[in-house]
Amino acid sequence: MTVGASSATTGEETDTITEHARRLRRRLGRADLRAVPEARRALRELLRHWGKPGRSEIAELLTSELVTNALVHTDDDAVLTAVVEDGGLRVEVRDFVARRPEPSASSSDDDTHGRGLLLVQSLADAWGVRPHGVGKSVWFELDAEAA
Repeated sequence: MTVGASSATTGEETDTITEHARRLRRRLGRADLRAVPEARRALRELLRHWGKPGRSEIAELLTSELVTNALVHTDDDAVLTAVVEDGGLRVEVRDFVARRPEPSASSSDDDTHGRGLLLVQSLADAWGVRPHGVGKSVWFELDAEAA
């Protein structure tokens, strides 16, 4: 059952609900940082009744980090996919650049760049990078009931 499907200037957008999973899929335009708050809002709607208190906020934060990284560091489009299944959430941001991201501690207390993947690494229940024929996906998973 499709709950929303539309075409926008940023490309394909589909939100679907099936018997066992709900899915969000958004194409994110090249270097369009307006996509970051839009992705957060769409994820918030998808997760409205999901998980223990605070879990959806963590998901929004981590999604913001992955979307921002893809748009800032690749100079290409990206695709956000979020899937909610019984007990868990998987968010994946695919881009079309093969270079693998690496978590890095910043060298200065004033530097706010380079900490996104460290947040993902510390807050997600699982995360990783999966290569594709063209590009890669950076993903994370959260358990709905984890503390």
